[in-house]
Amino acid sequence: MELLLEKFELQIAEITLVPSSGGRFEIAVDDELVFSKLAEKRFPEESELVDLVGSRLGAS
Repeated sequence: MELLLEKFELQIAEITLVPSSGGRFEIAVDDELVFSKLAEKRFPEESELVDLVGSRLGAS
């Protein structure tokens, strides 16, 4: 998550962690799901998250 804040410090106001159960790990940007561990059956690489969030934010 630190890399996300470093890369998009001007676009991201906050990152919120929401506890859950059942093996869920999801990343959403403006309420749009960009990654789901349950759907992908794996954890994302940090660089993958940067790319997914960047695409959603319209960053280069």
